[in-house]
Amino acid sequence: MTQNFTREFLAHILSSWNIDLNEGTIAPHGNGHINITFLVCISEKKYILQRINRNVFKNPVAVMENILRVTEYLQEHTDDSRRVMGVYVACDGKPYVVDEEGEYWRLLQFVEDAICLEAPETKEDFYQSAIAFGRFQYDLRDFPSHTIVETIPDFHNTEKRFEAFCRAVEEDAVGRCESAKEEIAFYMSHAEFYGTLARAHAAGVLPLRVTHNDTKINNVMLDASTRGALCVIDLDTIMPGFSVTDFGDSIRFGANTGAEDERDLSRIDLDLDLFETYARGFLLGCGGGLPAEEVMLMPEGAKMMTLECGMRFLTDYLSGDTYFRTAYPEHNLVRSRTQMKLAQRMDEEFETMKKIIRTILEEK
Repeated sequence: MTQNFTREFLAHILSSWNIDLNEGTIAPHGNGHINITFLVCISEKKYILQRINRNVFKNPVAVMENILRVTEYLQEHTDDSRRVMGVYVACDGKPYVVDEEGEYWRLLQFVEDAICLEAPETKEDFYQSAIAFGRFQYDLRDFPSHTIVETIPDFHNTEKRFEAFCRAVEEDAVGRCESAKEEIAFYMSHAEFYGTLARAHAAGVLPLRVTHNDTKINNVMLDASTRGALCVIDLDTIMPGFSVTDFGDSIRFGANTGAEDERDLSRIDLDLDLFETYARGFLLGCGGGLPAEEVMLMPEGAKMMTLECGMRFLTDYLSGDTYFRTAYPEHNLVRSRTQMKLAQRMDEEFETMKKIIRTILEEK
């Protein structure tokens, strides 16, 4: 059933937090495509009310328990309320409310005097987003990652993603393999690389940490006046993971000179200046909290996330576009090609990427 978000209905939801909407206003908020979000204003107090998308997050209880544990920990370790977008616990003591249709709602703190960008407007914006995600790692360096649930199993298990890709190639469910022979060969050629981070973890070099897993700039709040990093938001995908994959996913889209679905591959390149900019911001935010051996795997993280994402696009294309939303039949193939081009550039510039990270480490 499609919900009718009347004021009366939303007032009923808010009453679960003992908030009286008769004393204020409520309106749609933000540009998010997953959860439904409202801004609630009661006198001079503001809140964020969200309905969690159960099609995306199959276990909303675990999602909210993860978020509550992490945000409560962060709040205990900072004196600045704007450094954390905290969760309000409902009158029944839970960090969520379930309505009559079984939909899950949550109430979040509103970060005052802050902005959220869909894309960096300057190199400094990109740098500040790196500081925010690096600081997220630093602030949670002593948090026991084993206490949070893996809400999306094997989310960044690239070896498992490769297995799914191989099955899609073997099955060729919709007869598309012939049109993607070059792309299939490219992703197959990196088979040995896909286990790099898992092997580093097994060797004790790459520990499991609390990772965000969606490190785009629109998940960072910046101070409205100074444009400095405030906090990381949208914690739905926090899980145990590797710091270098959070770093790497930022590079995958932030240091790419073209769009994710750019048809003209001549526009796709690796911007090494932006790579260095983000690396410096991320490591500054980390505050020296990551061992050198772990930091030196950041280029591997960038390459891994690029290959994994491209492989997922290609897997979906070969399977008939069952996961990613597409605008035309070749959309996922085009996406896989942009990631392939970026990964090719990373292959070519890999030693330069390693040198940049080594230089930053030596400067500290």
